[in-house]
Amino acid sequence: MSNLVIAALVMGVLALVLGTAIGIFVKFFKVKSDPRVELVLELLPGANCGGCGCAGCADFAKAVASGRLKPNGCPVSSQEQVNAIAFALGVDPGEGFARRAVVCCSGDKFQTQMRKFYNGAIDCAAASMIGGGPKGCRYGCIGMGNCAHACPFGAIEVINSLAVVHQELCVGCGKCVAACPRGIIKLVPADSTAHVYCSSPEKGAVKRSLCHGGCIGCGKCERAFPDSFTKTGFLASVKYDAAKLPGAEEIQTIKCPTGALATEVDHYAGEKAVREGEKK
Repeated sequence: MSNLVIAALVMGVLALVLGTAIGIFVKFFKVKSDPRVELVLELLPGANCGGCGCAGCADFAKAVASGRLKPNGCPVSSQEQVNAIAFALGVDPGEGFARRAVVCCSGDKFQTQMRKFYNGAIDCAAASMIGGGPKGCRYGCIGMGNCAHACPFGAIEVINSLAVVHQELCVGCGKCVAACPRGIIKLVPADSTAHVYCSSPEKGAVKRSLCHGGCIGCGKCERAFPDSFTKTGFLASVKYDAAKLPGAEEIQTIKCPTGALATEVDHYAGEKAVREGEKK
């Protein structure tokens, strides 16, 4: 019995000594946290997506509190949240605009030429380096979903071997842009609704031999609306900095011969209709 009492006393003394030592260590060596960082963290949506260019929300909060970044640097935050952070810190919220991602390709497995015997890696980055993937166009979407896996908001869906962005879910964090080995995903103004779904600079005849949905560089869009479209070589593109962005009305007027120029709604609806038709 005496041995148990002695053991208990020894353990109690050790606990007291260790507790005192820890208390002294914490008192003299603790790192004081900035209350402003905690405040910013509470006001952030907490997505930890990295779209701000920082390691996460905590890192972004430190950058904002120190004045290194503006509150509007978080692509997930609403304007109300940005204003709340700016008001709480007494700083300028910063100027900026909301962005969304768009996959500039219309080469699904029905539009583009597919290789008959592809047995490579099911990964866009690996397929791009080894053989180029299952599709004939070396500038188009490989369709293996690296961008969809990278998106923390579930905003990208692969339909018919083609990545398509759900604009209502996209916050413009840019994760998909970094994940695409061919660089065909762009961040564009959130209020843009029409895009050229092609990234190939090849001549029209070459593109048509590989994909029926690519831009052939005919120039109809640029001639009809020179302030909204431009053409470089054999590839047209939207002037996203234009005073008036093109929409459904302009698309209807142009009537792109290949369908490469389309609205987001029509682009998604077309892929979905083809998929549902295939299932039937």
